[in-house]
Amino acid sequence: MANPFLRRATEYIRDPETFLSIVSPAPLTTFLANSTHKNELFTFPIRIIGSPGTGKTMLATLAEFKMVENILRDVSNSTNRPLAKALADAGFVSQDMVPSVAAVRIPMESEYRAFWELPYEPTIKTKLAFWLLQARAMLALIRGLTASGERSTDDIKFIPRATYEAHLDQIGGLSAEGIKERALAVQRAIYSVGAGLRPPALDDLPEAATAPYAPFDAIEAVEIDWDGQWIRLHPLAMLDDMHELHHKQLDELFSLLSHREMRFGRWMMMRLDALSPGVVLRTEMQPTHNRAKDRDFIDISMQVDGDKGAARTKFRKMASEMANKYLPRVETFVNRETPTLTNLLPKTPPRLSASNLRKLHESLDKVQEELDITASRRQKIEGLVSDYASSRDAREIGDDVAAAMSRILMYRYDKRRDNTTPSLFEESNDPEPTSPLKATTDVAHGARMHLHHEFGRPLHFGIETLCDASNENAEVFLQYTGDLVAEVETRLIRRKSLAVPVEDQQRVLRRTAQTRMRDWAFPMATPVKRVVEAIAESCLEESLLPNAPLNQGAMSAAILESEFAAIPADSGVLLVLKPAAAHGAVTIERNYGQGGKEWCLIELTGTVSLAKGLTMIRGGFVKKKIAFFEDAIRGTYA
Repeated sequence: MANPFLRRATEYIRDPETFLSIVSPAPLTTFLANSTHKNELFTFPIRIIGSPGTGKTMLATLAEFKMVENILRDVSNSTNRPLAKALADAGFVSQDMVPSVAAVRIPMESEYRAFWELPYEPTIKTKLAFWLLQARAMLALIRGLTASGERSTDDIKFIPRATYEAHLDQIGGLSAEGIKERALAVQRAIYSVGAGLRPPALDDLPEAATAPYAPFDAIEAVEIDWDGQWIRLHPLAMLDDMHELHHKQLDELFSLLSHREMRFGRWMMMRLDALSPGVVLRTEMQPTHNRAKDRDFIDISMQVDGDKGAARTKFRKMASEMANKYLPRVETFVNRETPTLTNLLPKTPPRLSASNLRKLHESLDKVQEELDITASRRQKIEGLVSDYASSRDAREIGDDVAAAMSRILMYRYDKRRDNTTPSLFEESNDPEPTSPLKATTDVAHGARMHLHHEFGRPLHFGIETLCDASNENAEVFLQYTGDLVAEVETRLIRRKSLAVPVEDQQRVLRRTAQTRMRDWAFPMATPVKRVVEAIAESCLEESLLPNAPLNQGAMSAAILESEFAAIPADSGVLLVLKPAAAHGAVTIERNYGQGGKEWCLIELTGTVSLAKGLTMIRGGFVKKKIAFFEDAIRGTYA
């Protein structure tokens, strides 16, 4: 059995039971049940947007009617029970565990994009693709409603939209068989146009491909026999991977799909790549086509939006649930008690070796001498650190962290002491600092950063770090976890403890992060790498200053908001930052207030922070100008 963590959930499906055994209900709760637009999800045009791996396809697969029915038929099952509750919270089923929505997933593979290459007017090309996806949606809907074998097409009734009865002939009537036959005819005719070696002349297009066909406009609901009773369902087409379309084709289809009068639910699921740089970087409030967000359509983001701290907390919970479902499927644990990921990834802080600890204390003595700090002042500083350490878990603050904290505070003292005022007293070189020194958790974080780069003391380990490194991306989490689980399997073969030491956790995570960065192959990947390398280098330089002015260090570059907002829409900086944000190299936070100013933060993601040895504690940034990014893109940053 292959390591399931190293395979995407949707690629691991063999049957519904297999899929349900590994899927987490958390995306339903996080992105749908808690949405402020929950009551409009099935009647309004919805865009679901996220980076690769954020779980769009997994969400669509879980929400399909055939999967929902499978869950509800055995809702008492320990696997299905939480999924059923999440489906109810999101509105797919009632609280009585009766379906409310008939959803189907339609993959928007490259075949649809091929229609944009046909030698016809854009309106004709768009209608051919639109009618084909509607035909396939109707066929998939009927297949999904009959998949269990418990009902036939005679047990399905389609309900027309009011005032649309005159258009029913074009969709094959209201019977499931009639609608199925018409959809098959439309699919055959339009497919023959796109699949042929030579597209026919416009006048030679098959009649079934050109005759009006609009089931999304005509149908409002569907009724089925459910345990001997007729129930009404909202139909929903989940159009997955719409970013595969040509950008002009996407605009045209979006315009057709976002008619508010339609009652057939439409979810347009796409990556950030499909949006303009302005939308990705939040410089525009709506897309370029003539539709207004929250009036004509609703966006649901599967990215960090709003409170990043809250997003991290939610993802940690979701990731933990995913790991608990995947671990029992690892071959190593099939015939033994399955450990938790927390047990496999201990986070007991490491200690420096005796020789390195001795070097650290020698460094402390040298700093005292170089800065001309008195013995009594050093004693006071070490007393501050000792008081702080005594209030913490002894495992958290060892001799190494305490010594590094004292060193940082010595440098801070040197910058804060006032040597400009002459003193008649004996210890004139030991004035009080202009602002009090404090030994805090932030200083301890800075100490750990310094120890990591000076002595190789592990910085990134434990399940929380693993989750945070994933930047709320399920696929990234699975890849990092998969490599750590492979390390566990190796340890078992070598008859070692299954728990991965923090040193090995650091090694595996950094290796995986560096591999991910090396393998970036998305559009503009080369200039994106240059930009993140430049940001990382600047962050590292600031983080390792001896007085640790940013405490834990920096993981972001910041531009004044006014300067960022003034960047022209066709600027090379925006054209590079868009794929960087869309593919998980950076995140963008606008209007970040600090120091009485508004900033735009370009924050490195966990993958870059792991690869470059940076902190993953948010907040610290280095101030930059637009010229910094322009130089980085050209490769002239120094």
